[in-house]
Amino acid sequence: MAVFSVLTPFLALVLCVVSGILVLRSRHQSKVVDPRGKTQADFKPWVDQDLQDDCEVPTREDEEGEWVDSNMEDDVLHVPYSPQRHPEDEMLQRSQHFYALMNQRRSVRFISPEPVPREIIDNVVHTAGTAPSGAHTEPWTFVVVSDADTKHQIRLIVEEEEEMNYRQRMGDKWVKDLAKLRTNWIKEYLDVSPYLILVFKQTYGALPNNKKKTHYYNEISVSIACGILLAALQNVGLVTVTSTPLNCGPQLRLLLKRPPNEKLLMLLPVGYPAKDATVPDLSRKPLEDIVVHI
Repeated sequence: MAVFSVLTPFLALVLCVVSGILVLRSRHQSKVVDPRGKTQADFKPWVDQDLQDDCEVPTREDEEGEWVDSNMEDDVLHVPYSPQRHPEDEMLQRSQHFYALMNQRRSVRFISPEPVPREIIDNVVHTAGTAPSGAHTEPWTFVVVSDADTKHQIRLIVEEEEEMNYRQRMGDKWVKDLAKLRTNWIKEYLDVSPYLILVFKQTYGALPNNKKKTHYYNEISVSIACGILLAALQNVGLVTVTSTPLNCGPQLRLLLKRPPNEKLLMLLPVGYPAKDATVPDLSRKPLEDIVVHI
């Protein structure tokens, strides 16, 4: 018993030393070097990297701004609202026709270089801007790119990051799931499409005199606007593929000279479908699988 009492502190010391060695070894093994010179300790998972771009890193411009108190704003005037009401049989017909139109929508990666009138694109974007937003802050910016050189620079940025995504960040399971859709990091449509629409969310409002305004639910608000944008494109017979270029936001924001409060949410190549365009033969869930009536 005496021997055991003497050995107990010694055993505890040995256990602490062994535990420390194991922890250090684990940290050493986890420091895998990324091709861009970062260790895995600095290298965040793909989701975190996407969410943490330069737009959310405080800058001197961010820190110097003064926030506007919502109470300082005038009350909003309310006006009568009476939209056209349709007979129920017409409502049913319109709902069926709109479903048929939207059910034809597909993600198209083969886009024609054929020109599209700019006025049509402006009207489509204007329609997206009718989306609801938190406290009516309208926290969106739609950057429409038609300049060939700028489109090519965007392609170079996206493909460089996308190759890294496919080879390292996304993981085998994700890459395998995408294989059946025949997608990879080559984005020829970024050069070919007559327009690229880059949708930026405004993380806060930048007002005159260096004032800043809170943009509530900015990501949800801009996501709703993107949904309306897709419907508006389908309505005029144009196609696109929704693209969320992982880890490209900071570079594209600087290329397009967007302010620090804007963060890239989505990139859409827009145009007519190419004559030889194909899409995966996919089916959608039936109504009974997506609706619950209570």
